[in-house]
Amino acid sequence: MQSVDSVIDNVKNLPSLPAIALRIIQEIKKDKISNNSLAEIISYDPALTTKILKIANSSFYAISSGVESIDRAVQILGQEALKNIALSFVIVKGLKRNNVDNFDHEFFWKRSITAAVSAEMLASRLNGKREDTFVIPLLMDIGALVMYMINPHEYFKVFDEKRVSGLTTVEAEKKLLGYDHQELGSSILMKWKIPDNISQPIAYHHDPENCPPDIKDVVEILQLADIASSVYHSSNSTQKMGQFRKLLKEKLKISDEEVGDFIDGIAEKTIEVLGTFEIDPGDMKPYSQILEEANTELGKMNLSYEQLVMELKQEKNKVEILARDLKGANDKLRGLAFEDGLTQLFNHRYFQDHLEREISRIDRYSHLLSLIMIDIDHFKTFNDTYGHQQGDTVLRAVAEVLNNSIRRPDIAARYGGEEFAIILPETNLKGALVLAERIRQFVEDLEIKIDNQALKVTISLGITFYDPAKGRKKKEEIIESADKALYNSKNTGRNKLSIAQ
Repeated sequence: MQSVDSVIDNVKNLPSLPAIALRIIQEIKKDKISNNSLAEIISYDPALTTKILKIANSSFYAISSGVESIDRAVQILGQEALKNIALSFVIVKGLKRNNVDNFDHEFFWKRSITAAVSAEMLASRLNGKREDTFVIPLLMDIGALVMYMINPHEYFKVFDEKRVSGLTTVEAEKKLLGYDHQELGSSILMKWKIPDNISQPIAYHHDPENCPPDIKDVVEILQLADIASSVYHSSNSTQKMGQFRKLLKEKLKISDEEVGDFIDGIAEKTIEVLGTFEIDPGDMKPYSQILEEANTELGKMNLSYEQLVMELKQEKNKVEILARDLKGANDKLRGLAFEDGLTQLFNHRYFQDHLEREISRIDRYSHLLSLIMIDIDHFKTFNDTYGHQQGDTVLRAVAEVLNNSIRRPDIAARYGGEEFAIILPETNLKGALVLAERIRQFVEDLEIKIDNQALKVTISLGITFYDPAKGRKKKEEIIESADKALYNSKNTGRNKLSIAQ
C-alpha cells in the first residue's frame, strides 16, 4: 500500500493541467491584473469563449442584461468567478476521455456537474455563495478519476469491494490502496498550483467532522451536493432521496413541497449546464417526473403491497449473491484478460493497449517514453535439450527478474514465446540503458536449478527512445525500432544491449 505522497513522487503518468488553465492561474496570482488581460487570455480560445458566454447568459446565472463579450462577463461576474468558470471548462475538456475499460467518463462528469449545480443552488439558499462554489464540487472527485488513470486494473477492484462488502468508496479505497480519492484529488490540485481555497475543501468532502473550522461551511455544502448528485446518479437513489429531503428541511427550513421543487430544479438546471460542457444529459429528468412514471408503471402491474415487499426482498437476496459471484468472476476475468498465465506478467494484448494509451498521453503532454525488447538467447536449443517444462522454468525465472527490476509506473509484459517487453514512461535513453544493463547482469548471474544442475541463460536487449518533440511516431514504428535494436544484439554476439538509431 502507498501513501498519497509516494504516489505523487513515484507515478510519472499523472495528468497535467492544460496550458490555458496554467496561464489563467498565473495571471490571477499577479498583484495587479486588469480585466482586459484576463479577457484576452480567455479570448485566445474561441471554443472556451463561446462556452463562457453561453453559461453567462443561461438561467444558471440569471443575468437580466445580455452578456455579449468576455470583457462584459468580467465586469458583471468578476475576475474570480470568471476564472473559476474558465478553469471548470478547460479542466473537464483536458481530462475528458472516450469511455474505455468499462469506466464511464461521461457519467463521471455528468455526476460531477450535477454536484456543482446543486452546490450553487444550496449556497444561494444558505447565503454562502462564493465565486468558487461551482468549481470545487466539480473537481471534488477528480482523485477517483486520477486513480483510474494511474492503474485501471487496481481501481476496478475498489468497485467490486464496495459492491460486495457494503463499504463506502473512501473506505474501500483505503482498504485496497492505502489512500483515498479525497487526499489524492487535493494533492493533484495543489501540484497544479490550483489555489488552496479550491484544493483544501476537497480533502475533506467526505469527512466534514475533521475539517478545519474555516472551511466547514464549504465542506458541508460539498457533502450535501454529493448526496444531491446521488439522487440522480446512484443505484440507491431512493435511500439518498430520503436522506437529502431530511437534510434540506433541516438546513433550509422549507416545506415538503418546496423541497420537491428544489430537487426538481437541480435536474432542470443541470440539464442546461451539461449542454455547455458538451455532455449528453441522456434520460436525466426531474425527480417528480421519475416518480410519476414509476407510479404509472406500478399501477399497470396491479400487484398488492405484500407482493411487492416479498418480490423486493427476493430480488435483494439475488442481487447480493450475484454481486459476490461477479466479484470472483471479475477478478478471474481480469487475470485472463491482462495476465500471461505462465509468467504472471502482463500479456501481449495488455502491452499493446497500454503502449497505445501511453503514446497518446505522451503526445498530448510532450513527455518521454522508452521501450525495451528482450529475447532469451538460444532458447530453442535449451528447450530441445531439456524439454518444454524446464523451458517454462527459465521463462518464469527471467519474468521474476523483470518484475523485481522495474518501478511502479513501468509495465513488463510477455510479448510472445521467449520475448519480453518493458514500457518505461517518463524515462530518457540514459535511464533505459541503466535499467537494461542491470536486467542483463541479473539474468546472467541467475543460476537455474534443473535436475540437480545449476544452468545459466543470457538475454539480448533492444532499446528505443521516443520524444514527440523530435517527431511523432506511431506505436508500430516504436515497436519496430526496439525490435531492430534487439536483432542487432542477437546478430552481433548476444548477451548485450543495442540502441535504435
